[in-house]
Amino acid sequence: MQTTLSGRWRDMGSFADKFEAQSPAFQRAYLGRLASSLVKSGNLEKYYQTLTDFDFITAKINYPEFGVQPLIEDYDLIDGEGTLNSSEYNSKKVKSLTLIQGALRLSAYILVTDKQQLASQLHGRLLNQQMPEDIQALLTQIQQQTTTPWLRPVTPNLTPPGGRLIRTLTGHSKQVNAVAVTSNGQQVISASKDCTLKVWNLATGEELFTLTGHSDSVYAVAVTPNGKQVISASKDFTHKVWHLETGAELFTLKGASYSENAVVAITADGQRVISASDDFTLKVWNLETGEQLFTLTDHNDSQAVAVTADGQRVISASYDYTLKVWNLESGAQLFTLKGHSKWVEAVAVTADGQRLISASRDNTLKVWNLETGAYLFTLSGHRHWVSAVAVTPDGQRVISGSWDNTLKVWNLETGEQLFTLTGHNDSVTAVAVTPNGQRVISGSCDNTLKVWNLESGKELFTFNSHRDLVKAVAVTPDGQRVISASLDNTLKIWNLESGAELFTLIRHCGSVNAIAVTPDGQRLISGSADNSLKVWNLPTGEQLFTFIYHRDSVNAIAVTPDGQRVISGSADNSLTVWNLKTGAHLFTLYVYSLTAVAVTPNGQQVICGLVASVLEVWNLETRAKLFTLYGHRDLITAVAVTPDGQRVISGSRDNTLKVWNLATGEELFTLNGHRDSVNAIAVTPDGQRVISASNDNTLKVWNLAIGAELFTLNGHSNWVNAIAVTPDGQRVISASNDKTLKVWNLVTGEVIATFIAEYPIYCCAVAPDGVTIVAGERSGRVHFLRLEKTGIIRN
Repeated sequence: MQTTLSGRWRDMGSFADKFEAQSPAFQRAYLGRLASSLVKSGNLEKYYQTLTDFDFITAKINYPEFGVQPLIEDYDLIDGEGTLNSSEYNSKKVKSLTLIQGALRLSAYILVTDKQQLASQLHGRLLNQQMPEDIQALLTQIQQQTTTPWLRPVTPNLTPPGGRLIRTLTGHSKQVNAVAVTSNGQQVISASKDCTLKVWNLATGEELFTLTGHSDSVYAVAVTPNGKQVISASKDFTHKVWHLETGAELFTLKGASYSENAVVAITADGQRVISASDDFTLKVWNLETGEQLFTLTDHNDSQAVAVTADGQRVISASYDYTLKVWNLESGAQLFTLKGHSKWVEAVAVTADGQRLISASRDNTLKVWNLETGAYLFTLSGHRHWVSAVAVTPDGQRVISGSWDNTLKVWNLETGEQLFTLTGHNDSVTAVAVTPNGQRVISGSCDNTLKVWNLESGKELFTFNSHRDLVKAVAVTPDGQRVISASLDNTLKIWNLESGAELFTLIRHCGSVNAIAVTPDGQRLISGSADNSLKVWNLPTGEQLFTFIYHRDSVNAIAVTPDGQRVISGSADNSLTVWNLKTGAHLFTLYVYSLTAVAVTPNGQQVICGLVASVLEVWNLETRAKLFTLYGHRDLITAVAVTPDGQRVISGSRDNTLKVWNLATGEELFTLNGHRDSVNAIAVTPDGQRVISASNDNTLKVWNLAIGAELFTLNGHSNWVNAIAVTPDGQRVISASNDKTLKVWNLVTGEVIATFIAEYPIYCCAVAPDGVTIVAGERSGRVHFLRLEKTGIIRN
């Protein structure tokens, strides 16, 4: 076969030309066997060149019979006999292949469903100056040879390979409540609020099958030691036993009690199941017959249960802040462990049965001597409830999962925190360790499972990012700089071209909720939950003024077009106007529960959206209220003014937009069509169209002249949080809770390009060139993306 594969390719042009010239049968054979045949024949240099060739990578991922996992397996050959490990030079090549494979594995869950993401995913994960030269060459090839429109990351913006995170498993439609690993370490079983369990191949990340039969949330799962059966506990009052090989439901355990948080454990001999529930009992079952053996009583609302390896003792954890240890043979209660100050959520026992670890809503874990019941020490470091805990088989390390979205790994002997695993974008609800102690699997309220490397992994770089959610981003009028505002109390100033951080502004002592830039780009104004506004010199980062007047959080800011005044809206029911040159407080207008603010292009009027479902229009010169605009049935979420200053558009939680005549206060149109709250609106520069973004996962484009819907932009799978229109009015950018940023053609309604991030995206802005996009996400990262291969010439 090797002769055929090689011979057919001689004296031809590029890979793409060669590949297209072949028959489908040859293409299939070539992609399927090339890597292994090159290794077997000893042609290691060609093997290396092939697996660092973006054309080959693209061809194999896109070929119907292959895809990302067979491509990942091609890189596994680097660990085989006679591969690239014979010299220091070749070790560098092995490192490059390992990094590419790692990047593909991290992005596999995305590439399985959207192969168009290959270029941006590889670029976002491998773009770093510390990467080897051949990786840099691959990135250059990606830029040169990607022929369809794509969003190119300007800076590293996705988790790089080589760290602790190995892969992400997606498929559940609601939060993951529990995970379990088979004794051979081959499969993972997850239980979800979507009423199902899923069985996964841990090596490949493939979903093998789904176990359906529960009619409500599945809270717990356990696997028998022989790996043949799975036991699940559900809010539907049932515990079910499943055959793991076939996925068949074997029987239901009769007598299960109602529980909001049912939990189960299996004895090491696989003979008995213990379940805990909200009826203050633990029940012990014969797993072979399904018969209930006996009930242990006297524990309030048990939340967790664990069994010692010898099957002699069972430990239950409860809402009453305690743990109880029971003799499983006699049913006698041995002792009660007290020390937590809030509910105990989870419990784990070391393999030798000597120590017990409990996790609590008091944000701590506690370690206990299980023989004596003595408290040993506390593990502190999480910033929210600790909801899950697991111990490595050797008893040396503890892994905890928390509502602070992280996992932490601890030394069980010393109590030292070893490292933190970050990557989930919602609470971590479940943790399991493989039998060899090398992998951790976590489940989360973000609907995913993640697989982590416990043994090795070093982050190649640290993101220049905020430490919390990015609330707002803005681009200066000259397109040179970007400002981001975060819940971490800071602002950051960035170079737009390079994405480099210039400086951080740290004077606020509360989250930064709103920002505005003066038209000359010289000053930045920030509003914060610390009740203040600050005015900064944007070129230098110097703080010029602090405006202290409001008695509650500042949530909205607008600057007049002449750059002379700034208007701040606060939760204290006031709208305050300030002189930006002198820092003087000019006057205050009292408005009730302001939610949004906009200034007319002539700077003479300000429009306020209120919680009370109305808009108020004020004259900034006379300080008089001109109109109150009634018509919405729920609070106002967004306000925009047309460029000619003639009309104002409001968006509301009542699912509608309304268009008003600003001169008369008359309602011109109501725009109906959204099925959920309108979150954001934007008007095209020509004032002819308005675009709305909604919690119904869509954007809509409307004709402002006649009040008609032109079309709906479908494609997001979660709330659309923010939108931005390009200066030429031809495209709109949308940011969503589904972790995507999309660029749409406003003429055709088609998606031009999509970028998939790792966390929900909350805000976005577009530069004056119309192709450079900035977006802020929940993790604190700021994305710098450039729309390429569209034929658009940058301004």
